[in-house]
Amino acid sequence: DVLPTVIGAVLGILALQQLVTRPASGEGGWSRRAFLQTAGAVGGTALVSAAVSRVAAGSTTDVVASRAAVRLPTPVETVTVPAGTQLPVKGITPFTTKNADFYRVDTALTLPRLRAEDWQLKIHGMVDKELTLTYADLLKLPLVERATTITCVSNEVGGKLAGNAVWLGYPLSDLLKQVSPAGDADMVLSTSVDGMTISTPLANLTAGRDALLAIAMNGEPLPVEHGFPARLVVPGLYGYVSATKWVTDLKVTRFDRDEAYWTPRGYDAKAPIKLASRVDVPASFAKLTAGKNAVAGVAWAQTTGIAKVQVRVDGGPWHDARLADVPGKNTWVQWVYEWDATPGNHTVSARAIDLDGNEQVEPRARIRPNGTTGLDSTSVLVS
Repeated sequence: DVLPTVIGAVLGILALQQLVTRPASGEGGWSRRAFLQTAGAVGGTALVSAAVSRVAAGSTTDVVASRAAVRLPTPVETVTVPAGTQLPVKGITPFTTKNADFYRVDTALTLPRLRAEDWQLKIHGMVDKELTLTYADLLKLPLVERATTITCVSNEVGGKLAGNAVWLGYPLSDLLKQVSPAGDADMVLSTSVDGMTISTPLANLTAGRDALLAIAMNGEPLPVEHGFPARLVVPGLYGYVSATKWVTDLKVTRFDRDEAYWTPRGYDAKAPIKLASRVDVPASFAKLTAGKNAVAGVAWAQTTGIAKVQVRVDGGPWHDARLADVPGKNTWVQWVYEWDATPGNHTVSARAIDLDGNEQVEPRARIRPNGTTGLDSTSVLVS
């Protein structure tokens, strides 16, 4: 069962070493993650794909059976998604992302195959007491639901590398209390079963942040591609510093003592998700009829919340859009603006403003080192 992971890790490292020196996506080069997704789809290389498929086939059956046998406990806290979260606008991104449609970005060219009954999580490092947790132990804990949108740092302006789900898991703040981190610890270095490392500020895992050791999304055990048996979900941070899938190790440490995989490759060790909005409707180069037309999309300001979304046409004045309901501050929100369109070619843009009064940054910035900025827009023809 180890061979596919080893092959995937080696190929991933070789590919990433080449890609990390290339231009960021949008500057004439492929994004490293887009390359990995493509490479993963074809099995890495033709030379090893046959061996990988032979070894992975047997283990896949075991993992599928293990996942199917999981009986999720009733959460002690549930999420109620308000009826008004979904606007009646054709083409808008659904408030809840189906598991099958959820974006996948990772360095695993071959998915790790770990059965729930074999899974363990070790918590150690700068702690008073080490802890080892099994999946059976985890199922006995008081689990909670949290609605959280997660985003990849590789998400371009207007990109689709974001998704929203209701996650089931155990609060990481409660888990960390059991080990009593040292007062000068400031980071948790998490490691997946295939050796991928991610560094997360300890402060983002403490009380009030809703960070989870998650075992389910949208009412079912985590899909294998999204981290089964367990993963981390941390509101407000890009995935490369928070969203460890197939997690098996948490080391409480300091940023000046340890670093994760992406840090020496040009990415910030700490990377809060930036205030963002996206135009889903109308699609680029759509042909519209003059009169009332819906301009709609989603926006997010995690751990803060969206105060308003505004729309402008052809660089004109900003107009407030109508916001849908949300279950909390850690999800995206749908928005819609009724535009009285006039004939001609037009460019429609959107910006978000959070509850602290911060406006979405308009100037464009590249993805590296901590995520892109800029306003999404769409060009249409009205007749």
